[in-house]
Amino acid sequence: MDSQQFAVIGLGRFGSSLAEELMKLGHQVLGIDRDEEVVDEMSEKLTHAVVADATDEEVLRSLGIRNFDCVIVAIGDDIQTSILVSIQVKELGVHKVVGKALSDLHGRVLERIGVDRVIYPERDMGIRVAHHLVSPNLLDYIELSKEYTIAELRVPSCLDGKELRELDPRARFGCSIVALNKASGMIIAPTADDKLAEKDIMVLIGTNRQIERFEEEYRV
Repeated sequence: MDSQQFAVIGLGRFGSSLAEELMKLGHQVLGIDRDEEVVDEMSEKLTHAVVADATDEEVLRSLGIRNFDCVIVAIGDDIQTSILVSIQVKELGVHKVVGKALSDLHGRVLERIGVDRVIYPERDMGIRVAHHLVSPNLLDYIELSKEYTIAELRVPSCLDGKELRELDPRARFGCSIVALNKASGMIIAPTADDKLAEKDIMVLIGTNRQIERFEEEYRV
């Protein structure tokens, strides 16, 4: 994966965690925050970290913000500032802008001003935790849309040694197993002849209800 340049505006818990993870993935990250103490703490962990007022268009220009591949507006609990900064960043011509929303209304406003992707960290984490609590085999759960989900499920003992043709998830549940992560490596687009082993990881795609039905059928 080619290294990209990211700018993260707002280095609270979410922003700093996101920025550090992007660094670990091999990308360049500029962190921007008004709080000097926060910036000092992050300066060793990021490519660059600066104390700046991101609501000031000239400040953003001086940082060369339009040259970044993606700008994440991760401002904490100040919705007005989040919206203002997002407008400034879009008007400066940034190719991709991601905005953190605190509520559905905040998210709708960000979408209307042209933010390319709106994320809801607290809500999404709540959804993931809820699914993990009720589905012991569920390892990860990502909503692709309101209807479709991609999920990672651990193969339970009752499916150990079975071929995919025996499960036939497409016909029985409507969802598809698009990958198998086995001890020997990842199998993309497995065939009906592929065998499951306990503790393999199945990657399924389908509607929320289809995956729920599949998981309920083989829950142990």
